Amino acid sequence: MLSEGEKAELLKRARHAAARALGLPEGRRDLPQAEGRLAEPGAAFVTWKKDGRLRGCIGSVEPWRPLSQDVEENAVAALLRDPRFAPAQPRDLSKLSLDVSVMTPLEEVTEPLTQIEIGVHGVVARKGQRSGLLLPQVAPEWGWDVPTLLSQVCLKAGLPEDAWRSGHPPATVYRFSAEVFGESA
Repeated sequence: MLSEGEKAELLKRARHAAARALGLPEGRRDLPQAEGRLAEPGAAFVTWKKDGRLRGCIGSVEPWRPLSQDVEENAVAALLRDPRFAPAQPRDLSKLSLDVSVMTPLEEVTEPLTQIEIGVHGVVARKGQRSGLLLPQVAPEWGWDVPTLLSQVCLKAGLPEDAWRSGHPPATVYRFSAEVFGESA
């Protein structure tokens, strides 16, 4: 678990990286190097919203760089390179709110209907070169039950909606938790 100070630092770093990428004055100064838990390898997703609606979300599933760097780079990628949205413009940043989801390691599940809890677990479905991920907060936001969550993550992966339970072999399903925190724009 991250401390409140560490959460605030990650949010500050995400917004600073976004401002820098957009060429805004508040992104010009350098931040001190991250320390402690924030300097250790970590994986996170960064979600930008405008008026409560998704505006961009990109992240890392596996830890491979310092958590602070992962958050900063994913904040910029979600803002400028999420293929579902046009790149943000400098004028947009002040209208956007930010959430960070720090991931736990993936855990393969063999009985998804009983091993996945709505609001606690996010899911990944993988088969061949296809993979889809939904964060733990997505299912409650949409009012989904576990079968719907599994179908939706398969569709996101470009697989048939029942790929989690059918096929030879079916898609591999993983669960994870995330520590989710955010700020208001």
